Amino acid sequence: MIPRYSRQQMVDIWSPETKFKIWFEIEAHATTAQAKLGVVPQASADEIWAKGKDAKFDVERIDEIEREVKHDVIAFLTHLAEIVGPEARFVHQGMTSSDVLDTTLSVQLARAADLLLADLDALLAALKKRAYEHKNTITIGRSHGIHAEPTTFGVKLAQAYAEFSRCRERLVNARAEIATCAISGAVGSFANIDPSVEEYVAAQMGLAVEPVSTQVIPRDRHAMYFATLGVIASSIERLATEIRHLQRTEVLEAEEFFSKGQKGSSAMPHKRNPVLTENLTGLARLVRGMVTPALENVALWHERDISHSSVERMIGPDATVTLDFALARLTGVIENLVVYPENMKANMDKLGGLHNSQRFLLALTQAGMSREESYSAVQRNAMKVWRGEGKFPDFLKADPDVSAKLSDEQIDASFDDAYHLKHVDTIFKRVFGE
Repeated sequence: MIPRYSRQQMVDIWSPETKFKIWFEIEAHATTAQAKLGVVPQASADEIWAKGKDAKFDVERIDEIEREVKHDVIAFLTHLAEIVGPEARFVHQGMTSSDVLDTTLSVQLARAADLLLADLDALLAALKKRAYEHKNTITIGRSHGIHAEPTTFGVKLAQAYAEFSRCRERLVNARAEIATCAISGAVGSFANIDPSVEEYVAAQMGLAVEPVSTQVIPRDRHAMYFATLGVIASSIERLATEIRHLQRTEVLEAEEFFSKGQKGSSAMPHKRNPVLTENLTGLARLVRGMVTPALENVALWHERDISHSSVERMIGPDATVTLDFALARLTGVIENLVVYPENMKANMDKLGGLHNSQRFLLALTQAGMSREESYSAVQRNAMKVWRGEGKFPDFLKADPDVSAKLSDEQIDASFDDAYHLKHVDTIFKRVFGE
């Protein structure tokens, strides 16, 4: 996580100041719940809130204490006692460190998910707008990187819209799964704290109660969360790769916006490189790289160990900050993407109508020729075009096997590109529901 690939709102979620504020809120809410049960004097709970709610927790002081005690939560509680005074003895009653740490991580991941959902909404809006703009902009579809049959650039973007809609749905579910609270004490047995305290803290922090938490919240929840981020990153890379290929000099059907004063190369002044989508490809790799450690965190020893802790201290902020930046960058790419319909049409026509080969295969079978004979007849004429010997319709008309089944007029009529676009409206209705 470096400033170059970070946006402040997401970074703030993971700042020490935010973390300690959440720690205090969890501890204070728990103390209030304890007061309702008569375990803690109400006046003491009130004073803890009064002195702590607007406190500026001194990060350097907490770090100083931690260097001595070698325990981050104890260091915080010691500093809190310096702020609150004698009533701080009622803080952390019956709780264990994981109650604070795990519940805080849940809050942070849920807040991060909210920002990522907003990012996805912005991206979806951009994709929808550009999809409708190019709904009927015909372009060649490619399979294996080779010309196949026509589609439209709008359909390409509609496909991305549908994919990121699925990503959004997965993230909504991942957020719900991660947003749980554990205030259950050592080994999760509630021996020294009433379950109602957990219920109260969960409600106050906007979380659900973890049904059974051992001493930690089960890490399968976290694994699913980070796996979801990894899938979103892969979808980012898929779209970024598409744009990178379309920007190649030999293709140039679309390209990233190149601003006034922008430079593409330190050596070659003519260069206009797909730097943003290349960057997105790299960022996607980073996010996916954090999925495997999250999966490996699931297998902890007995009721708890801390092998997961060091992993999560890094992948929590790094994955969410990186993905937040990547989604915002991709949205900008789509909003400002320069599209060249004339190049799309020119590229499609380079093979002289070969993209209609399946139409003739089907037409010949409909006219009574076997599929094997039809395929052979169309392919042998198509290969002549590949070799640059002439035009596809001319070869078809001159082929006695083809002309015996299809008239010249039927052949000419089969080179109407609108044929390939007749169901674009159906696709858009399925994707956008309109």
